[in-house]
Amino acid sequence: MDKKEQFRFLWDTSPGHCIAASGRCQNLELSGPRRFELAQRFSDACLGRLIDASSEAPSHALPRILFAFSFFEQTSERERNLVVLPGVQAILPRWQISRRGKNSWLRLTAIAAHEADARELAEKLWLKRESFAALLEQENKPLRSINSGFSFVQQWEDCYRPALTRGIELVNDGVLDKLVLAVRQSIVLEEPLDPLAMLSRLRKQQPGSCRFLWQRKNQEIFFGASPERLMSLRSGKLQIDALAGTASQDDCGQSLLRSDKDLREHELVVTSICNQLIRETLEPVRIRSPQLARHGQLVHLHTPIHASVNGQPPLHLAGALHPTPAVAGFPRRDAMSWLRTLEPFERGPYAAPVGWLNSSGDAEFRVAIRCGFVRGKELELTAGAGLVRGSVAERELQEVGLKLAVLAGQLDLQPK
Repeated sequence: MDKKEQFRFLWDTSPGHCIAASGRCQNLELSGPRRFELAQRFSDACLGRLIDASSEAPSHALPRILFAFSFFEQTSERERNLVVLPGVQAILPRWQISRRGKNSWLRLTAIAAHEADARELAEKLWLKRESFAALLEQENKPLRSINSGFSFVQQWEDCYRPALTRGIELVNDGVLDKLVLAVRQSIVLEEPLDPLAMLSRLRKQQPGSCRFLWQRKNQEIFFGASPERLMSLRSGKLQIDALAGTASQDDCGQSLLRSDKDLREHELVVTSICNQLIRETLEPVRIRSPQLARHGQLVHLHTPIHASVNGQPPLHLAGALHPTPAVAGFPRRDAMSWLRTLEPFERGPYAAPVGWLNSSGDAEFRVAIRCGFVRGKELELTAGAGLVRGSVAERELQEVGLKLAVLAGQLDLQPK
């Protein structure tokens, strides 16, 4: 792959809407408290300068700016010597292919200074189209197995128990209403993972989630299958998934509907999101009681929230919503501070927004959970559990262990 084409992006949702992209036509990387604002400015500038030669393109094929945020706006001082992601990556891709149902649309975005450049770009577009047509003929090949052997660098329980004990003390003492403590499992693989095989397996294992892949460099891949929509904006209509409370599918989620702890945790998330939208002068609409949402082997409490947008830029709304209490805690500022203190690792893109904004102003961002980060043969899996008053350490350990085991199983990893 050419150096310019190292970047790759995949976005696969149901029903049948897929986006793939590669290469960079324009890109932005920065950190700091204004990252959402500056990313919106970058998007407005890029999309405003585009001359779209395909005005007849359907909505799913419009040009997009792609985004991957980090959870925190800035990398902490303790990890300055590590390779970490910036606060936001925003990319106008060189190549974009969009598919809805059986219809696909290929787009090439580039700078054309002369008429000869335009002719050359048209030729490249045709050749790429021919190569994709050949690939589509192989679409129904059997699902590839990953089946990579692995060994643990360290068992996650060793560092999680002390943080969990302190987190439960904070919520029981009323310092915080909620805290979502994450744990990271580091794994060494026998062979590097094939990103396309990973996404193929997740499509089968997590059909109701949004499968995504963000490959910044050849050996640096962030991927996952997120069940949680931070926000979706279509023609001025905003939709949000409030997702909190997790159980295995064994009892079809009925334990969640009977659990006072899970119901209180979920209602805190819903109320917080609605209040944030009200502060943005929106009028949120929600259902009274949560539903059950099944994603693979896990079941969650789910409350959809809707609102009409009054002209607020999409990335302004994303910045106002991130992070929700479902992945950080409440009150937000205090919870974020305690996460820096108690979690012995940098969250990076875990639980941060990942998604896109198109030229018509529509956008979709997912909360990057149920995910992994790969560098060569090193794989990091991250999962978290929400702590509220009455949380029991052993139950939270079981929930985190279940989430990590489900993701490892979906990747077809086999212990050495």
